Amino acid sequence: MLSAAVILVSGCSNGALSNISTSSATGPAFMVGTDAPMASVTSFAVQVTSAELTNGSSASANLVSGTPTVDFARYNGLQTLVDMNDIPTGTYTGYKITLGTATIGYLDTTVTPPALKTETATLTSTTVTGDLDKPLTISTNGQPVGIRVDFDLKDSIQVDTNGNITGSVNPTFNINTVTRTDTRAHIDELIAGVVSVNASGQSFVVQGPHGEQFTIDVNGQTEWDGSASLSTLNTNSIVQVSGQLDPADQTLDADEVAVLSDTGFYAAGQVTYVTPPTGAATSFDLYVRGLLPTTTGIQQGQIAQVNLSGSETYSIYWMHNPFTQFLFNSSGLTAGQSIAVGGPATGAANANAVTVDRVTLRNWGFNGTVVKGSQNSATGSFQLQINGFAGVLVPTPVTVYLGGHSDFRFGLGGFTDLTDGANIRVVGLLLKNPTNGKLVLLGRHVDGFSTTDFATVNF
Repeated sequence: MLSAAVILVSGCSNGALSNISTSSATGPAFMVGTDAPMASVTSFAVQVTSAELTNGSSASANLVSGTPTVDFARYNGLQTLVDMNDIPTGTYTGYKITLGTATIGYLDTTVTPPALKTETATLTSTTVTGDLDKPLTISTNGQPVGIRVDFDLKDSIQVDTNGNITGSVNPTFNINTVTRTDTRAHIDELIAGVVSVNASGQSFVVQGPHGEQFTIDVNGQTEWDGSASLSTLNTNSIVQVSGQLDPADQTLDADEVAVLSDTGFYAAGQVTYVTPPTGAATSFDLYVRGLLPTTTGIQQGQIAQVNLSGSETYSIYWMHNPFTQFLFNSSGLTAGQSIAVGGPATGAANANAVTVDRVTLRNWGFNGTVVKGSQNSATGSFQLQINGFAGVLVPTPVTVYLGGHSDFRFGLGGFTDLTDGANIRVVGLLLKNPTNGKLVLLGRHVDGFSTTDFATVNF
């Protein structure tokens, strides 16, 4: 369940703190993650053997339980909660990350439908060390603090003079200290299976694929997608949650909850091909980046064919109004969309014939450049030429619409910063205009990047 925008998986305290030589007092700490995108790369999966916080001497805290394999290209522009643990009190000033085997994946568009290709990566170093930008102080009575881990794909994956990947990877991390109220600490997406429900306590417990458990608190301000509610959750439910860490009890206060599946199986990723390309779809190919459980016939990093019967329920994350079914249905599927599907695990035994009963459209980060002269401040719109992996799937410019809840981040202050040719990332929903079939992007975040963040890679 980790990846790209995801990060390193931490475990519980039974063994996760085996390397600590400080006092027995502990305090709360958390980890969130995101990515720096790279053109055309669909995955960079690497085994994380350890992830330690250090204080410059012999004291360290290992945040990883086991040796999970993490796909650092799964998320783009979104942040996820990796773990929330009590670790020994004190001040930490650095980090040490140790990696194992790794693979690089990309999409071959010379064939129809596009096919996935993967090659083994060679790491120039398996250990990465560095200093935190600010010391991380853990106390027994303080509010949770943590780190945000950004794996820089562009600086990590090496290319030759012609832009072809060499298979060599120089692991490059950007790691920052954050507090629970920082923008870069908000949890945009946490996907996990429901373990138990406490209706009287207005909470439920979820568990991710690596065994980590989190308590989710809901209240009157929590928005539920579709007809979902706390009373509809059960141990077969797989949910997507957004929210902020609670300062008092180390739980996650949910501002949004969506049920991705209530029958025990979910897969998520990017649509690479739709059959037929217009009209009501009968099937689509899904590049799988997320999966629960991991024991079906589908694997992360492969393309699965999802067959549609016409009886599926369609929904849009973060959108709750009567127009949802009008905006997104079997006729609204298109290559490039970030999709989650849910259904019975028995329907996922064969990756070439997956059956589902839920299809959910989700936010995704689309990297690209502002089309010259397309900015219209009166309508809050502009055109974006998408590049990278999604640009292969969406080759023509799309119109981006911004609303009252849209914001500008990471060097962009407002609409006037959208200059001709600017390299940006728009995190939002890719939709077909139901009246003319043209693609539009409903932007939630607009992020600034340097030109080097979008270097084109040839395969």
